[in-house]
Amino acid sequence: ITCRNHFLEFKESILHLKHKSERNHQELMKALNGMKHDIRQKNLSVNLVEKKVNTLDKKETVSNSFEVLKFFLPHVRKVGRIYPDVIIGKEKTGTCFVLGISTVWRGNRGYLKHTLTPLVSRMALSEEKDSVIVSVADAHMNDKELSSSQPAVSNYPSSMSNEDYLKSVVHMITKKFKRQLNSGSLEIISVPAFFYPDMSHAKQSTEDSQKLKSWRRQILDFCFLMLYAQPKAMYYLQLQDDIIAKKMYKITDFVLNITSNDWLYIEFSILKFIGKLFKWDLTDFIYFFLMVYEDKPINLLLEDIFQVKMCNPEESHEKCAERNKQIRIKYKPSLFQHVGIQSSFPVTEQYYKDIHY
Repeated sequence: ITCRNHFLEFKESILHLKHKSERNHQELMKALNGMKHDIRQKNLSVNLVEKKVNTLDKKETVSNSFEVLKFFLPHVRKVGRIYPDVIIGKEKTGTCFVLGISTVWRGNRGYLKHTLTPLVSRMALSEEKDSVIVSVADAHMNDKELSSSQPAVSNYPSSMSNEDYLKSVVHMITKKFKRQLNSGSLEIISVPAFFYPDMSHAKQSTEDSQKLKSWRRQILDFCFLMLYAQPKAMYYLQLQDDIIAKKMYKITDFVLNITSNDWLYIEFSILKFIGKLFKWDLTDFIYFFLMVYEDKPINLLLEDIFQVKMCNPEESHEKCAERNKQIRIKYKPSLFQHVGIQSSFPVTEQYYKDIHY
């Protein structure tokens, strides 16, 4: 059975998840594991070929981690090579933590500099050496999807083009964070435009349809970032571009002192996908998100993957809830706070806060 068959089988099972039985649950996990096996076999064959071909440059080799996208996204299957449009940094590997930050043009407001400044300033030099912050810029959102009705409060004017936004991000980081770029503790990548499916068929007139397109793109950004970050470190921490952070050492101390390795992820913030820490093997999360990215926002998909992987459909809700507490660890007080107002959703402001920060 091919990986594509596994994918179709898995997605069909997801649609009937509410009516699952023990047998369906086992089949669901079998489909996911089978698909993972097919992809690993394909990657193995590619790697064996690469060892014989010494003429490939570094980017050509690393880009194989993105080949898995072709199993899930039909529109990229004819693309020769999938790789970030822009990479600025040392491409450091062998670290303890990768901090992933997805940033998007929010029209006339930008928060990335205000997110990065406390993040890097509150790291000790030893932590900086053992971490890398990767910021991925989605600079391909259609200009019409963004509102210019807000007064400009940053260096990003409402008339800025997508290309200009990317240039402004690169300019800001290379100017304000030159030392971190030179040391390898900060990198910038950009998602290629062809990575996003054509969403022009969605109705343009409703606010809900705009939000739908926005969070679908956001999930794809997260998956692209995770694929890039996965080979770099032991742990991956998901952040976003409009937060403020407390000191990094609290995360380091907490993670390194956990006695059990039987956890799914750690929450350093209760807000959506902010501050979620994962072990280095992000495979299950990436595959799951790519399979169902059209259906729900990523924070709800995170709830679903727990139900699929960890809850037996025959057991009681109370027993599943108890396991939830054991393997989804919540750190308090929260270490990250949301501070942005202009949402990545078009014409939307947001004021939600982490009450445990």
